[in-house]
Amino acid sequence: MKNSTRREFFSTVGAGLGAAALTSQVAGLTRVAADLDEASKPAAQSAASGQSTSSAIDFRYSPLSWQTTYCFPDDPYKSLIGERGELRYGHPGLGRGERYFSEIVEFSTLGMESDLVSQQRLEAPGIPIIHTRIDRSEGYLELTTFATNFPEEGRVDNVIMEFLPRTKRRVHANPRITIRTCKEVTSRKLADASLIYLGKEPARLFMAIDATPGHQFPQEDFALGTVLRFRGASTSYDKPLRYFLRLPQEGQDFDRIQAGLKSPDQLLVAVRDKWRSTKLYQEPIAWSMPGRYGEFVVGCAQNILQAREVKAGKVNFQVGPTMYRGLWVVDGNFILEAARYLGYDVDAQQGLEATWARQRADGGVSAGAPVEHWKDTGIAMFSLARQAELSQDWSYFGKMQPQVLRGVKFLMGLREKARSEGSANGRYGLLPQGFGDGGLNFGSEFTNTLWVLSGLKAITEASDHVGLSGFEDTKKFYQELRAAFLIAARTEMRQHAAGFPYLPMLMKEDPAWSAPDEWDRPQPQVAQWALSHAIYPGTLFNNTDPIVRGHISLMQECTQEDVPAETGWLAHEGLWAYNAGFAAEVYLWAGLPNWAHRTFVGFLNHASPLYCWREEQPLRNSLVYDLEGDMPHNWASAECIRYLRHMLALEDGRALRLLLGITDSELNGAEPYRIAGSPTRFGRVSLLLEPLSQGRGWRLAFDRDRGSQPESVQLPVTIGSRFRFTDLKGARFTREQNMIRVAPEVSSWQATWTV
Repeated sequence: MKNSTRREFFSTVGAGLGAAALTSQVAGLTRVAADLDEASKPAAQSAASGQSTSSAIDFRYSPLSWQTTYCFPDDPYKSLIGERGELRYGHPGLGRGERYFSEIVEFSTLGMESDLVSQQRLEAPGIPIIHTRIDRSEGYLELTTFATNFPEEGRVDNVIMEFLPRTKRRVHANPRITIRTCKEVTSRKLADASLIYLGKEPARLFMAIDATPGHQFPQEDFALGTVLRFRGASTSYDKPLRYFLRLPQEGQDFDRIQAGLKSPDQLLVAVRDKWRSTKLYQEPIAWSMPGRYGEFVVGCAQNILQAREVKAGKVNFQVGPTMYRGLWVVDGNFILEAARYLGYDVDAQQGLEATWARQRADGGVSAGAPVEHWKDTGIAMFSLARQAELSQDWSYFGKMQPQVLRGVKFLMGLREKARSEGSANGRYGLLPQGFGDGGLNFGSEFTNTLWVLSGLKAITEASDHVGLSGFEDTKKFYQELRAAFLIAARTEMRQHAAGFPYLPMLMKEDPAWSAPDEWDRPQPQVAQWALSHAIYPGTLFNNTDPIVRGHISLMQECTQEDVPAETGWLAHEGLWAYNAGFAAEVYLWAGLPNWAHRTFVGFLNHASPLYCWREEQPLRNSLVYDLEGDMPHNWASAECIRYLRHMLALEDGRALRLLLGITDSELNGAEPYRIAGSPTRFGRVSLLLEPLSQGRGWRLAFDRDRGSQPESVQLPVTIGSRFRFTDLKGARFTREQNMIRVAPEVSSWQATWTV
């Protein structure tokens, strides 16, 4: 087996852009990191962005409109609740916008005042029982929303609706339920219940209520909806006004759900116990993170499992519950990696197979994105190599060699297509004009070439690792495409108004730069997502490369609300929330812990209080644009899990770099961090970072299971600003400037940092 080392790779990939000699790279990394991370210190942060620099995770930038799933793992019924407690049903999936629901159920009361939603919360991370409180001056409405799936009943959504006083001992209320739909609404009253049906005969049972509304206003239009108005009644703390609603999801008739209509509290206890017993990550994986970090790990694991669906006998890791209810190759790459970090090895393998099942007869791979998203074929290759590394099982990788080579042939054909199309892409020898994504439509762009380079590099290195022959043409194609890209990058670099050079993802010749209306011209930072990925995890460049330095400067320059802004489809005063995760990983890899921490916390603070994200949203002070994308968006959930793992253990070529993301904020709480059995390309690793007594310092216990031996295991000399490396027991080590190198052949040891 012949491994291409990080040293060898840096000495070749940087040649076209004048990278520094290898002997200066360690010093260069320290210098670059110090220069670029200086801006992340509190005073500079405040001056640069005008935003608070507090590390508190308090959802300060949460979208003001959100939706959350409360269904079960792999549930085909993706039940959604909005931020006002309303139930959202009937989204057809791909091809419709995020707000396209055929039925919406809203809850309120009559009276003069408007509703004020004072709180919506999960009962706990990992228990998607959702509590919504709607206030009026004299009383409030408490909604408890949850799903059940008992064999005798089938899948049912449930809402407990309670009215209670706020200021007086007793108040009166007229509850109201509004059903907004274009379908015909009819009802049937029983002795102690009301049944609501939708559609023409045979109408579908939509809702059962354990009370009979006093009045039903006729359906007039979707905006007004059908209003179910209940008789006025008094309510007090000791005897709240209470109703129970059940919404069957499988088309069940009333007989199947009738018994449960009389026992809401028993159903609630049962479903709570079910979620408490549900394992959100699998052995041998274990996570233990303090505070909000731990809450987000659990919440994100829940999001990913709820979005999944079994299709054709295979687990599909889907992006979202509505407009992105499907498989995307690029999103899937990161979701599958997060699934491995949660212990879902069998499911991740099925997800990988689902990706490769999308390969066409011409060799290209595509799923949810347009076919001109040429990068999907390269990303599928990257996923194949990464999943083999994490599983330490190379059998499927070897089996897929014919499909991979078909994909390579397809990409080679695209290069020939580009040469004949007369664009800058073809003149440079890159892939043809394509769909850039992340804010770029079809044009002369770099995103497709960058991701294909990452995929080709991953495949060729993996084939060398396992000694698999037959990839000679692939290696040659990679070298030619990389050389062409480096030449193009030199020519296409631009000078930012802030005074630094950077590589835009759209080439100079593209007409979008000279659109008649300035509003329609791209931002410098648009679609830089692909370059973030090429830097890490693609590792196409070294840390001193001008492309890397320009990208980092650009991400820092466009930071607002603690995250890169205007990087996606909302080009003016909008932000792509989980794009912050990409930038945070680049900062980690580049040795910029303060910027990494600031950006990651900013990313968390753009989640809803129920631990999930929308794809894009306006800045808080924006007067333009709307919301964009699905929610919960589970590429975001995956980015959260990936960063928290990489903050502790990051693979960089043949090096394993530990504790890169530990700053003062992580250490202030003096609580331990633990990951166990986490897969890497070097085998499973376990880390326990725990405080010493009386705040004297920190100890790291490290263990690595059998696997491919890294060439380097690295530790920082300083963690946070106070604690310096003191000793390491169980292995030899050397110190190089700000880095401790541990003997890579030793699998277990302990290191200590003290004041």
